[in-house]
Amino acid sequence: MTRPLLVIFLTIFVNLIGFGIIIPLLPFYAETFGASPFAIGLLFAIFSLCQLVAAPVLGDLSDRYGRRPVLVFSLAGTVISFVMMALAHSMAMLFMARAIDGLSGGNIATARAYVADVTEPKDRARAYGLIGAAFGLGFILGPALSGVLAGVSYTAPIWAAAGLTLVAVVMAWLWLPETAHRARAGTGNPFAILWPLLHRPGVRRVLAIDFVYWLAFAVFQTTFALFTARRFGFDASRTGYVFSLFGVLGALIQGAMIRPLAARVGDKALFMWGLAFGAIGLIASASSPTVPIFLVALVPLAFGIGFGHPTVASLVSRASRHDEQGRVQGAASAIESLGRTVGPVWGNASLQRFSEATPYISAAALLLLTLGLTIGYRVVDADPVSEV
Repeated sequence: MTRPLLVIFLTIFVNLIGFGIIIPLLPFYAETFGASPFAIGLLFAIFSLCQLVAAPVLGDLSDRYGRRPVLVFSLAGTVISFVMMALAHSMAMLFMARAIDGLSGGNIATARAYVADVTEPKDRARAYGLIGAAFGLGFILGPALSGVLAGVSYTAPIWAAAGLTLVAVVMAWLWLPETAHRARAGTGNPFAILWPLLHRPGVRRVLAIDFVYWLAFAVFQTTFALFTARRFGFDASRTGYVFSLFGVLGALIQGAMIRPLAARVGDKALFMWGLAFGAIGLIASASSPTVPIFLVALVPLAFGIGFGHPTVASLVSRASRHDEQGRVQGAASAIESLGRTVGPVWGNASLQRFSEATPYISAAALLLLTLGLTIGYRVVDADPVSEV
């Protein structure tokens, strides 16, 4: 692993420990303010909606001025949002904290663009597998810490998340080397550039795939805590521990299996495998009557996510030129944010209106739709001199 990849891995890893602390805790924390499942869905959605607005701007700025300052700014915004959450005394303040985190939330898109800057197209799935491993490892330690610290108080894990993300800020500021790449002058308004990007068939198709995939994942992720609480009576600590076990498997898959499998079968085929495994896992989870059966059902779902996350990121990067990685990754992040805005609202509203199984069944259907969109997609690396 080269030094830039090592530093970006460590930075995202530390940041995602903080993120992993918050995800299983947030629904329970919001319930102390009287939040309904639908309100919890909106709390998740406001972050993604704000990120939808901010991500193309941050991606464009990273093309113009470099990845490092944008990444540092994004991480600092996350620290501020966690502090606000820990000090919150109302749902309004929780919404404000999530909005600030979303408006500064360009860290993953910027990290993807950074990886694209320092790797060749053929190596990107494996490089993105490192970011995927950071996700997996973050979702081992983060939820485990959340489970332990939630026994102290609901705010203790949030303060821990703020401190860890501050460490990530310092790491990115001191150790992350800037890439030499800068975009051509006259990049323009990122929202104006999004429309021409969508007129390119390859980019339009891969962004549609990206949207539906992350919509499905958002439905699963943001209803997990309430699903396990209603189906099995889990509290915040038990939810954190299960999330942690799920992260162990995800880290093993993405850290050890992506490299050889991507080299053998290619990004597209591996992504399609992930979609099939994910749909199977969601359907099995929705129908699980006991905790042991539920834990077994999570295994194919972990394979689905482990295969899907790094390969969909690689497919997006290969549809864009080298000098527009920040813009296209910013556009992809905006598309993903749209999926993560709609997903929590639908998932939590359907859980409240129908049953805890409904979100998982609908997420499985969305993965099968993504599979249909992917079958006819032809992976062709973008022409480095073609015009938007």
